[in-house]
Amino acid sequence: MGELEANKWLEKIQQPRKGKLKIYIGMSAGVGKTYRMLQEAHNLLRNGVDVKIGYVETHSRKETEALTEGLTIVPRRKVFYKGKQLDELDVQAILLLNPQIVIVDELAHTNIPGSKNEKRWQDVMDILEAGIDVISAVNIQHIESINDDVKAITGVEVKERVPDKMLQLADEVVNIDLTADELITRLKEGKIYDSNKVQALQHRSGRAGGTEGGL
Repeated sequence: MGELEANKWLEKIQQPRKGKLKIYIGMSAGVGKTYRMLQEAHNLLRNGVDVKIGYVETHSRKETEALTEGLTIVPRRKVFYKGKQLDELDVQAILLLNPQIVIVDELAHTNIPGSKNEKRWQDVMDILEAGIDVISAVNIQHIESINDDVKAITGVEVKERVPDKMLQLADEVVNIDLTADELITRLKEGKIYDSNKVQALQHRSGRAGGTEGGL
């Protein structure tokens, strides 16, 4: 996205809006952002709040998938791209249903070419402007101002980014973190990746001269 287009969206963000935004920030993948959002959705539902799932990414984690039960899920928009059927957040369906609160995961996601908005955070802005509250999540490495630090440390440039203004203008930001040991335990238990991927990681670690504890 060009700087000019990004600035236009930031100006749009700064305009008065009705919907409120809550963002869960994770220090890394697998710390439980989606899980916490779904827990909150159930609490809201029990208190009579009209809350719906606009988009969640469970990554096939059984505990997370189980938490989607009992919640109303807005059907995703089906899009064909390069011969494949892909799913996207259906903003129009959410606007038509007009819930009090909608859960929208993966804030930094880049939409399929041809979508109304290039980025999911822009979709979230459209939902907020319609007066619907949004609870969303993002990993810290996707925050624009953090990108240079991430690249310097890891050598990897994160392509999908969220403007810092989204955090500054959020009504509430919640930091979700785990200790390294807790994260390793979740990984070994298959709560972050499936068992095949964990075995592959262990195999690679072993070939590199590491031990099981290097995961």
